[in-house]
Amino acid sequence: MTRQPGTAVARIENAFASSVLLAMVLLPVGEMVARWFNTTFVPGAITLVQHLTLWVAFLGAAIAAREGKLLALATATFIPEGRTRRAAALVSAAAAAAVAGLLTWGAIDLVVLNTRAADSVGPDIPKWIAQLGMPAGMILVTFRLVWRGGSTWRERSVAGVGLLAALTIWLWPDLLLDRTAWPGLLFIVAAGLLGAPIFALLGGAALLLNLIDGQVPLLNVNLAYDMATNPVLPAIPLFTLAGFVLAEGRSSERLVGLFRAWFGWIPGGTAVVCAFVCSFFTVFTGGSGVTILALGGLLFPALIKEGYRERFSLGLLTASGSLGLLLPPALPLILYAVVAEQPIDNLFIGGILPGLLLTTLIAAWGVREGRRSTVPRSAFAAGAAMRAVWIAKWELAMPAIVLGSIFVLRSTAVEAAAITALYAIVVQSVVHRELPIGRELVRVSTECLTIVGGVLIILAAAKGLTDYMIFAGVPDRLLLWTQTYVESKIAFLLILNLFLLVVGAFIDIFSATIVIVPLLLKFGPAFEIHPVHLGIIFIANLELGYLTPPVGLNLFLSSYRFEKPVLEVARATLPMLLILGIGVLLITYVPWLTTGLLGLMGRLDT
Repeated sequence: MTRQPGTAVARIENAFASSVLLAMVLLPVGEMVARWFNTTFVPGAITLVQHLTLWVAFLGAAIAAREGKLLALATATFIPEGRTRRAAALVSAAAAAAVAGLLTWGAIDLVVLNTRAADSVGPDIPKWIAQLGMPAGMILVTFRLVWRGGSTWRERSVAGVGLLAALTIWLWPDLLLDRTAWPGLLFIVAAGLLGAPIFALLGGAALLLNLIDGQVPLLNVNLAYDMATNPVLPAIPLFTLAGFVLAEGRSSERLVGLFRAWFGWIPGGTAVVCAFVCSFFTVFTGGSGVTILALGGLLFPALIKEGYRERFSLGLLTASGSLGLLLPPALPLILYAVVAEQPIDNLFIGGILPGLLLTTLIAAWGVREGRRSTVPRSAFAAGAAMRAVWIAKWELAMPAIVLGSIFVLRSTAVEAAAITALYAIVVQSVVHRELPIGRELVRVSTECLTIVGGVLIILAAAKGLTDYMIFAGVPDRLLLWTQTYVESKIAFLLILNLFLLVVGAFIDIFSATIVIVPLLLKFGPAFEIHPVHLGIIFIANLELGYLTPPVGLNLFLSSYRFEKPVLEVARATLPMLLILGIGVLLITYVPWLTTGLLGLMGRLDT
């Protein structure tokens, strides 16, 4: 068998990055256990975990670039095949390489600057060594963008023009000083529409605007560093790892069997099962599309076999792939809490009833379809239901472990995420023996890193754009304009929903959280909206973005998974989109759904 070029290097890269991710699992757990004995597991463990997150972010982005899986707008898929698409790929690759190149030079500057300082991280590790993950990851990302920009050396050399542009701007940043911004911004937006990764779109805009204002790329990289080492951010890769591990083996079959035993007697029981099982998985996989890919092959044939219409089944599974984003510990809740500087546990509590509402509405539509299609029902059997609970007991314990860690053991969100990830690994590898420790665990960790790296590099790159808009006073201007022309809270909430629907149609939920949330934070106090309610409204609206073109991730994943045209998938999801829209309006105008549990727990003022 002939070994493919780069395979050995890829294996080493995967193993190293996976080791970093697994170290992130063990350190917080060890620190929590040590705390019970009034001692320390590793000196400076928490700071060390934050910097391991930085390595995970940029190594994961490098792996995503290697696999061609950096998150991008879906608009490039509509470009005709042939010369037009190849030309678009070259333009987008050159633009992305320019942005990545500038971030690389800025990351090198940051490391060099810190070699002169005496700061250390964790157990006396020099800070500059902890920061090396940034330039190392960005160098790989940059050259892989150029390499994948074309299939020949000639095409790659064209894409490499972006590197030359980056070097020129880094050496002579005054070339852009006081220039007009809009031509460059138009080019960056065009590159994004042609297929450049989202991090290049947002990071490129931030770099351009700051360079025009006389700031060097080091500023953007420093902001990216602050974002990547946020104390709460490690929870995102850790919970994602738990979700990816859960998706391995036969967990999906056990959960489907459980929900079918309990809800199979209801009209449309299998459709109800789909809604709740997908919601359960999405809670841990964070809307990354794993739910559709992992469960689609099991649930779609089951629905068709039982007599559900193909169009309904397609729409149900596509919509259900984003259910659960409001339920703890979903990643959008964590990210919103980080950006809005709100307690994560408050977002977790506030999202429970809204999340259950949206899942129940989709399940209710499944009941209607079951009655309409006269799908046969199975009788409820208490013995079978209890056996199903016993069989799926390990999976059912995961939400309890998350909430119990936070509210009973008083663990931090990062510690709870680490416990959950370790629990998932032990259950799948030791209890069920469906995920062998070794090569298979590295494979799953690498898949997780590919998604996490694609998300975290967006967050890091977008921080510069957010900071620029705040410094430019954009939130204050928006608030002043709104207060001038919108006096009613009801009208404001309606406008907010419409605005967020448009945002969700063009920007993924992670990018939108970093860029849009800081612009909205002042509107809450101005219109007497509780900050947690504002966050749940935001996430609920952006959840609809998974079903709306041109960037609706679920539409494209369903198209790929079920081998259906994107437009056919979009038509199939329209009823679900309307139902979820009604749910979003209920969440918006009935604030008790968000704040009710907070009030009962005495946390409204925290």
